[in-house]
Amino acid sequence: MTIEAINPATGELVAKYDPMSGTTIARIVGDVHSAFLEWRRATFAERARPMRNVAAILRDEAGALARLMAQEMGKPVRDGIAEVQKCASACDFFADNAARFLARESVATEARASFVDFNPLGVVLAVMPWNFPFWQVFRFAAPGLMAGNAAVLKHASNVPGCALTIEDVFRRAAFPTNLFRTLMIESPQVASVIEHPLVRAATLTGSGPAGRAVARKAGELLKKTVLELGGSDPYLVLEDADVEAAAVVCTKARLVNSGQSCIAGKRFIVVDAIRRPFEERFVARMRAAKMGDPLNESTEIGPLARRDLREALHRQVEGSIAKGAKCLLGGAIPEGAGAYYPATVLTDVRKGMPAFDEELFGPAAAIVPVRNEDEAIAAANDSPFGLGAGILTRDIRHGERIAAERIESGCVFVNDAVRSDQRLPFGGVKESGYGRELSAYGIKEFVNIKTVIVA
Repeated sequence: MTIEAINPATGELVAKYDPMSGTTIARIVGDVHSAFLEWRRATFAERARPMRNVAAILRDEAGALARLMAQEMGKPVRDGIAEVQKCASACDFFADNAARFLARESVATEARASFVDFNPLGVVLAVMPWNFPFWQVFRFAAPGLMAGNAAVLKHASNVPGCALTIEDVFRRAAFPTNLFRTLMIESPQVASVIEHPLVRAATLTGSGPAGRAVARKAGELLKKTVLELGGSDPYLVLEDADVEAAAVVCTKARLVNSGQSCIAGKRFIVVDAIRRPFEERFVARMRAAKMGDPLNESTEIGPLARRDLREALHRQVEGSIAKGAKCLLGGAIPEGAGAYYPATVLTDVRKGMPAFDEELFGPAAAIVPVRNEDEAIAAANDSPFGLGAGILTRDIRHGERIAAERIESGCVFVNDAVRSDQRLPFGGVKESGYGRELSAYGIKEFVNIKTVIVA
């Protein structure tokens, strides 16, 4: 069995690789651990130099890296360039701030001295998805390496070129040769990597079943995990919302990465008083989004990453219509090559339909009608997921109170599209996972928070 990259725009084979053997995996993990033993002694300034080199390489090669993403998973090149630039910013951010985030903290006690230190754990396994093939990796790697850890990457099988390129970028940036290594392996091999005694922790971004499998194995071995899983982000369009502005934000929130994002507006919960005008404007904006070749810089919606993912999305759309949802736009698989799916809008979506209960991973939106604000909040929280959410309202203070006090999710945005930001913690609750990435909170997930008392 081979690991294959297939261009989702054409169906053509890009490259294929043989999975690594257990012997090769064990050797690489040993090499990475040896690199860690030296790296952990480096100062923050010494760690920052190659991290800034990474940022420079990413910016210089953003166009080529975006084309690689387009070829392997269909991301429009303009989105790919933005993704690479975001990775570069994260590298600079943690190079600039790691020393401050992980500075020794003195605590006044009866002892002569008491303080908290932050020590790296060691080799961390990163199991990453295909939808943001660079950002997902750097979101972990920039803070993780700056904290003094080392990493082995198991990337999604459909983006092997991205995985190998990321390893090469770290090497060219003058990081120690084996500090960051890609494992060309398949999902069933992940458990054996977690079992390796030199792997101290694991982080995963992906599906619920994948997260449970990693958490189960790591828990059995008492190894730390951080999980960022799926989402069915609600957007509450309240009665006082600016309808045109809300349609703009909701369209952006739904079509990020051609709709293939864990954190993205998916359920648009609209108060009846403004539902009809919102539907008109939202459908018009979704219809105007250009679908096409991801290598074309004007393309807004590329193909889905694989044909099986398109089929799964279409089954969710059809299943929802069969249960009473109405299709206002799209909803049909187009003819021709590639795994394309059009911008789709369903309305009259209710609990019990796939479009409400499940994550829609593609450019399909679900409009959920409610009578008032309280029903909107209840519908937003009536989900197994809790990653992101949005609130559209003219009353900023009121929206802020709802966001802070009443919505069950890790991130809430008022009058803006959901997204991650290296300056803020990122992660979810409920079946969207646990732990945090990014910011001062994220860099502390994979360190030993050590108490030292001197009598």
